Amino acid sequence: MKDNFFTAINNFWELNILSFLQELNENPLRLIPLILDLVIVIFLAYKLLKATKNSRVWQLIKGIAVLVILTVVSGWVKLDILHYILTSIMTYGVIVMIVIFQPELRRALEQLGTNKFTKFFGIDKDIITKTKEDIYKIVIASEELAKTKTGALIVIERDIKIGDIAETGVEINAEISPQLLVNIFVPKTPLHDGAVIISNNKIKAAACILPLSNDKQIAQKLGTRHRAAIGISKETDSIVVVVSEETGKISIAKDGTLIADVTEEVLKKILIKNIVTNRLVDEKKIKTDRINRIKSKFKSKNK
Repeated sequence: MKDNFFTAINNFWELNILSFLQELNENPLRLIPLILDLVIVIFLAYKLLKATKNSRVWQLIKGIAVLVILTVVSGWVKLDILHYILTSIMTYGVIVMIVIFQPELRRALEQLGTNKFTKFFGIDKDIITKTKEDIYKIVIASEELAKTKTGALIVIERDIKIGDIAETGVEINAEISPQLLVNIFVPKTPLHDGAVIISNNKIKAAACILPLSNDKQIAQKLGTRHRAAIGISKETDSIVVVVSEETGKISIAKDGTLIADVTEEVLKKILIKNIVTNRLVDEKKIKTDRINRIKSKFKSKNK
C-alpha cells in the first residue's frame, strides 16, 4: 500500500508538475491562468470554511479529515481489516453526504443568483439602493409605531459621526428591519427608553442618551423626545425621526428645526432627499466626474 501510494505521487509529479513546468518554460503566459485559478480556488475555500465554521457542516468536514488520515495511516501500518472498512466508508461517503445534507444543498442551489449568494462572494448591494431600502424600512416602522402611539426616537447619522452618543446606549449592530425597530420601542422593555442610532446602514445602538435643546421657548411647547431630537440635529448633521407618545404623530428634526406632523409620503421624501439625493448621489457624481477627468488627462497625454 505504501509503495503504491508513493508510485502514485511519483506519477502525478511526472505527468502533471514536470510537464506543466516544461510548458511554462516554453510559454510564460501560462502562468496567468494558473495564478487566477489558484486565487479563485483559495478564495472559494476560504469562503466555504468561513460559512461553515459555526454550522454542523464544519463538524462533518473535521470528521472527513480524520477519516482520511485514519485510512492513509491504516494502509501504511498494514491494518488490513480496518483499512478495508475505512476504504469502503470512503467509497460511499459522497452518497451519504448528499443524503444527510440534502436540505443544505437544496438551500445552496436555491440561493444561486440571490442576494445571499452575492453576499457569499462579498458582492454587496449598491449603497444607494440599500440606503433607500433602509429608509423605507424606517418609514414602515415609524408608521407602525404611530398607529399604536408608541413613543420613538430614531437618529440617522450622516457625515458627522456620533459614536460618542452611541456609546451611551446598548450596542446592537444589526441589519435594519421594521420589526426590530418596532420591538425596541415597545413600552416597559429594556431598550425602549432612549434613542436608536442608525449608522452605516445598521442599527448601531439603542437606549442612547441625546443632548436636549436649551431653547426655553421650545422646551415649553415640546416634550423630552422632541427637544432631544432638535438638540442632536442642531449639534450634528443627523436627521431624527420622532414619534409622539401622546398624539402618535410623526415629526422630523433637521438642522435644529422640527417639521411636525408629517405624513408617510412626506417623511419618505425628506429622508431620501437629505440622505440619498443630496449626499450619496452627489458624492457618487463627484467620484464619477473625477474618474472621467483622470481618464481624459491620460488620453490627452497618450496622443
